[in-house]
Amino acid sequence: MGAHESTRHAEPGSERRPRSDAGTGERSPSERQERKKKVLTQGTSSMAQSIADAIVLKQGGVFLVTEQGGAIPLRGEHGFGLYYHDCRFLNGYTVELDGVRPEVLASTAEADHAGVFRLANPRILMREGHIMSEHDVGLRWERVIDADATAVHENITVHNYARSAVDLEVKLTFRAEFEDVYAVRGLMPEALGKHHAPAASDEELRFSYDGADGLQRAVTIRWGCRPDAIDGTSALFRVRLPPGHSQPISLVISLSESSGGTPADRPAPSCSGADVAAAKRRGEERLAAQVQERAHVETDSLLVNRVLARSFADLLLLRTPLDHDTFFAAGVPWFTALFGRDSLITALEVLPYQQTVAVDTLRLLARFQARERDPWRDEQPGKILHELRVGELARVGEIPETPYYGSVDTTALFLILMARHAAWTGRLDVFHELRENVDAALGWLSSPEAHPEINGYLAYDSTSKSGLVNQGWKDSGDGIVDEEGQIAEPPIALVEVQAYVYLAKSELSDLFERAGEAETAARLRREAADLKERFDRDFWLPERGVYALALVAGGHRAAVCSSNAGHALWAGIADPSRARTCAERLLSESMYSGWGIRTLAADEKAYNPMSYHRGTVWPHDNALIAAGLRRYGLDREARTVFGGIVRAAMHYRMYRLPELFCGFPRAEHGAPVRYPVACHPQAWAAGAVPYMLASLLGLEPEGFERRLRVVRPILPRLVRRATVRGLAVADGRVDLEFRKRRGDAVEVDVLRVEGDVDVVVEER
Repeated sequence: MGAHESTRHAEPGSERRPRSDAGTGERSPSERQERKKKVLTQGTSSMAQSIADAIVLKQGGVFLVTEQGGAIPLRGEHGFGLYYHDCRFLNGYTVELDGVRPEVLASTAEADHAGVFRLANPRILMREGHIMSEHDVGLRWERVIDADATAVHENITVHNYARSAVDLEVKLTFRAEFEDVYAVRGLMPEALGKHHAPAASDEELRFSYDGADGLQRAVTIRWGCRPDAIDGTSALFRVRLPPGHSQPISLVISLSESSGGTPADRPAPSCSGADVAAAKRRGEERLAAQVQERAHVETDSLLVNRVLARSFADLLLLRTPLDHDTFFAAGVPWFTALFGRDSLITALEVLPYQQTVAVDTLRLLARFQARERDPWRDEQPGKILHELRVGELARVGEIPETPYYGSVDTTALFLILMARHAAWTGRLDVFHELRENVDAALGWLSSPEAHPEINGYLAYDSTSKSGLVNQGWKDSGDGIVDEEGQIAEPPIALVEVQAYVYLAKSELSDLFERAGEAETAARLRREAADLKERFDRDFWLPERGVYALALVAGGHRAAVCSSNAGHALWAGIADPSRARTCAERLLSESMYSGWGIRTLAADEKAYNPMSYHRGTVWPHDNALIAAGLRRYGLDREARTVFGGIVRAAMHYRMYRLPELFCGFPRAEHGAPVRYPVACHPQAWAAGAVPYMLASLLGLEPEGFERRLRVVRPILPRLVRRATVRGLAVADGRVDLEFRKRRGDAVEVDVLRVEGDVDVVVEER
């Protein structure tokens, strides 16, 4: 990459330095082997402390991850903190009462941007020698994220519930080290720039850092009322309260970035209880406007309703702006960034309810589509990105995510979302707008010069020194294995990638036909049909009753039973004669934990129920498989998958499905076993239950015909009635009600039709 191209993918107004290595960035065969041995695992880290019970607040690009009581530990390696632009600005923040941490009573974070924590004093030996009984003093700690001001407003109200006056010290202590998210995860060295000594006064406490990327980052804490003392990075407030009285402590935490050594020219937000309320109100208004954009679902099951409500709330939380578009950030805290695969699959899951983010996602990914060959970033022309980072390590070129293109499946998923969006909207405008990007993506899929192939199948083999060893959705270094339990040797042609290519070409052919390009449409159909025929011959494992995980170096099959095979059902590439056998294997005891389908069968040699990709359960994986089961008429099996995932959600705080959970059998544990550093909320996990429900209801759009087909609708076992309001098809909207009759039969009532759209119900 030439120097003149160094800012091509940088944020507007920023500059990104060339990467630090002076060579090509290409990985030699010996380096590939060494990289493979290290088993770099996407999504795991060296964190010693679990974030499974973390409280998450987010608005726009600012997010906060805390312990249950609202604090950020001052010591130890952990993932808690206040983050912005791939940097953890604040990595410590505690509250103490007379030198003692208060007890946590409750924490609420129902809204994405606001939370309330209830704390109380433990039994305290006061400095005067007397003992304060437990729970004499209560704290109500309210915080609101204001993304427009890049700030967090806070109000800590201290209340005396004792029958006598109290006199105590409230101590707020902060720590800021400005770590890049890769350093937080333990994947890269510590920060490269210069930390300045904290500057404290009775008006504010300021931390600042001069990054190696030329940006000065700062955290400024301003007090609503002056502290009684400042001790290093602690502010001390003396609280004297008669019985039944309260005292507020207000503050605002501001984040800033500036270049050229000049402090950011931004007015300081004020801090008071009124400012907290105003910031909260603005956030609620923003949320209300976004809620109006989507269809609404309600059932007669309290559990399903709560899981759906949490899912949609998390999807709103994860909507993140980039320039004038928004996308679903992959997950908090590790992947709050634009990820091609995650953002695309989440947009696909949400399409039945909301189509706006899909358009934004397509435009963003088209803007960053690869235009040249760069081994450092696994970039080839036409490829859709894997990951875009904007932090210090990316800006100085220490990591290739600027963006990085090491995904073998995102390009096909980009085309699938394009086609599915058109099917719902009945319009070709996005297809025409991004036509050059569509052609480039198809060119990459069909070019053996652009990527490795095995027997004509799309494969991968990263050459980047810092790239991912595995480049499908199971992108951990040990995620793809063979029947002997050994890590598979690249190049690797994954089963689901071939399925995605088939689906992309099949569905795009219709758009080309409608655009008057019959020859291109016919060619794509021929290529899809040829792929389907070869696929069944080369991937089916008759002795195991499932499709192979992959073809690997030398054309050998990775003859293991994995969840990847279920994606072949989702895409429709599976031969109908294989579908039931494949489904039986996926729902067998070795694959189905009782909570969901495992990523790898328990009878495989590489199985580990605690491994990121070799035995855990991923909600989005199950959602795609459930939709695939429905495609082949396997309704009972699809409903089983839905039920398992919903029951799992019941055991998580606020019914929030995490990125993944461990694959231990349900019979052994009364609740799913948590994966300690899983992202939550996580985008495609949040989209899983809404997507599965739409699939069970049989919603199949034919927007160009201004028609919605409701095909073989079924309801989950927990549900006898479901209502969908505001379902957008073409230029119309539809309200539907689904009711169980005898047995599993479902009756569909069309409650309302707005605009020119027809509803056709196709029962069994």
